Amino acid sequence: MVERTALVRRPSPRLGEGIVTHIDRQPVDAALAARQHEAYVAALEAAGWHVRWLPPADDLPDAVFVEDTVVVCDDLAVLARPGTPERAPEVASMEEMIAGLELEMVRIEGEGTLDGGDVLQVGHTVYAGRSARTNEDALCQLARLLATRGRRVVPVALNDCLHLKTAMTALPDGSLIGIPELLDTSALPYLGVAQETAGAHIAVLGEKQVLIAASAPRTADHLGAEGYDVSVVDIGEFEKLEGCVTCLSVLIR
Repeated sequence: MVERTALVRRPSPRLGEGIVTHIDRQPVDAALAARQHEAYVAALEAAGWHVRWLPPADDLPDAVFVEDTVVVCDDLAVLARPGTPERAPEVASMEEMIAGLELEMVRIEGEGTLDGGDVLQVGHTVYAGRSARTNEDALCQLARLLATRGRRVVPVALNDCLHLKTAMTALPDGSLIGIPELLDTSALPYLGVAQETAGAHIAVLGEKQVLIAASAPRTADHLGAEGYDVSVVDIGEFEKLEGCVTCLSVLIR
């Protein structure tokens, strides 16, 4: 089993052409995005993650958001089937990467569509967003596949947001943090309210280590006061495309 490996891909020079769904399009500085991505990767490495690079995909503007192409649960890798056809070519290079790791590989098939950004694993519970990108067919497939690893999939309806992880993520202790108005909280045991929008986006790097965007300073300060080791990165150019700290990597523990 590969441990503490982070899969990443450098941003395309065409990043600014990426899909925007729930926010207004803004100009993207590709050179600045490249520098921000370098700092993001450096934060992963500083936290002890071994970084593996997927091949460049300069003709695929959204390919830097690698989380959407696969869900890794223990030694099982579920290749996604993106909910937007133009992102489908991104999966092939992820499949090649997974084939080189010590993971069993399966895939979402048929009419199912799944973006990895709709999947949040918290212990033995997996919250899965019903979004414009992820449909019921895929959720049923995911539930069957992850049951083989002792996981229970809990569907969560979303309200006007891209992915489940746009609305909520989890802290290292498993407690959920998010924006209540963006999702059906009745499916959740509890949801801590983020102090700002980007405060709902937490990447767990270790037992007390978390990564958060610079656009959530109050949440970062709060987590620091709670005893977490908080790494802060500026991903402003990716936020213009509804990106967040989780979607820029696939973390394999």
